[in-house]
Amino acid sequence: MPGVSREITILVNPAAGRGRAARAAGPVAAGLRAAGLPVREILVPDPAEALARLRSEVRSGTGAVVAVGGDGTVSLALQAVAGTGTPLGIVPIGSGNDFARTVGLPVGDLDAALPVITAGHTRDLDLGRVGERWFGTVIAAGFDSRVNERANAMRWPRGRMRYNRAVLAELGNLKPVPYELELDGRTLEVEAMLVAVGNGSSYGGGMKICPDARMDDGRFQITVVEACGRIELLRVLPRAYSGRHVEHPKVTTYEASVVSLAAPKVTAWADGERISALPVTATTERGALRLLAPPVAEIPAPAPEPEINVITSPDSAR
Repeated sequence: MPGVSREITILVNPAAGRGRAARAAGPVAAGLRAAGLPVREILVPDPAEALARLRSEVRSGTGAVVAVGGDGTVSLALQAVAGTGTPLGIVPIGSGNDFARTVGLPVGDLDAALPVITAGHTRDLDLGRVGERWFGTVIAAGFDSRVNERANAMRWPRGRMRYNRAVLAELGNLKPVPYELELDGRTLEVEAMLVAVGNGSSYGGGMKICPDARMDDGRFQITVVEACGRIELLRVLPRAYSGRHVEHPKVTTYEASVVSLAAPKVTAWADGERISALPVTATTERGALRLLAPPVAEIPAPAPEPEINVITSPDSAR
């Protein structure tokens, strides 16, 4: 099998996808063994312990790491494999799966995910880095990071609907924030509702907040939603599922390889995980990830997301 010839380490988040990842661990291991690959499983609820064990496996020369779960599980795996050359495979059966969607992996389909891993084809992709923390998709900093925090605390519903409910819940706290951005040395000051820094294109279960971000060009796409009211924001955000929000006059996008963000009382999140309070500086690290993925010619074009219209009244959006 090209690309992977040694023991595979499977990382499983038992809580991902309401237990679907834990239930999938056995079939994933069996499928890899049937392909002639020896397997070692890491099924540990504590993230710190799981990461320590995973890093030990990478240092010992594991042939690949396979993350079974959602974006949080992928994020944990990135902390161990980034910059090492150890391939990462993904069985995406979590709630959001934005990383997998962005790179064209089959989502929620075990039978389709396993052949991608056993085929052994790899692609080198960029990652973002904040200090010692790696991320694959998008830094959220503003209204979206508050939504992320609320959504993570919710047990129901799953996926996109959980994010949508969190959006509506956070509208009561809506107010613009003064940001200072430094983009490859150029400083900007802006009053904004949110700033998103995308190595990948989407967060929140398919919201293409940085629709033109690519994981192989050494650049972030930065999306700024400038100061606006609740009604206007409710017009902007649903269009992000199709990427058409960038056509709105309150939305501006930039590109840069190094991005610094500063704003009062704003917390940065990435890949669905809390990073830290601002200020933060994110850098693009070219080719930091070796991903087990279909050859580029075989990756299907993503299906267009339906336009979602939010109908509200001034009273309900106060």
